[in-house]
Amino acid sequence: MKQIRELTDKLVNKTIEEQFQIIDKIYGKDAVLSTSFQLEDQVLTHLVFEQNLDIQVFTIDTGRQFEEVYKTMNKTIKRYKKNIKVYYPDTQAVEKLVSEKGPYSFYESVENRKECCHIRKVVPLNRSLEGKKLWITGLRHEQSSTRKDLAIIEWDEKHNIIKFNPLIDWTLEQVRDFITKNNIPYNVMQDNGYPSVGCAPCTRAVRPGEDMRAGRWWWENNSKKECGLHVKD
Repeated sequence: MKQIRELTDKLVNKTIEEQFQIIDKIYGKDAVLSTSFQLEDQVLTHLVFEQNLDIQVFTIDTGRQFEEVYKTMNKTIKRYKKNIKVYYPDTQAVEKLVSEKGPYSFYESVENRKECCHIRKVVPLNRSLEGKKLWITGLRHEQSSTRKDLAIIEWDEKHNIIKFNPLIDWTLEQVRDFITKNNIPYNVMQDNGYPSVGCAPCTRAVRPGEDMRAGRWWWENNSKKECGLHVKD
């Protein structure tokens, strides 16, 4: 795709700060950054807010978050004095799901878990991307096998949008070094066995030697460890 190649060429050999400036100049308010207040997202939020860019930062509140997620959000707002747009699931859809299947239906089957993720995450995400041209994410190759083939710029066919993955080749050590160097607030759970933080009922601490996403939907043995936000099919 010509547009993807041209944008990729513009970002080659540029610092991450320069990359964000280029994206902001081309797309401005038509670009959005999704954050779940994890380490990677905090790095990207810092780059947007510290440079006073027009890129909108948004988050999806599933209603099942850890308390530390809200504390991190609050610290971020106070640090940068910028707004973070919050999207919630459809109330009627959540009411129907919980009324018919109970509050823990996602433990019963992969299908039920994906249904819950769809209602609480995917549908709000679709709303957040409506009318936008570029979506910035904190995806990294080393996070999971499902992300090893991602590029810094790619076309997301599912959402009909360009996806910018500026940290795709960063290591966790690089992410943490950037956080420390710039004194960026972050979720302290990620210092205590939670390299990936999702909804509270669906996330446990990772044991030594386990994959960094092993704590997500840990009761599932054979399904891909994704909620549907970043899958291509």
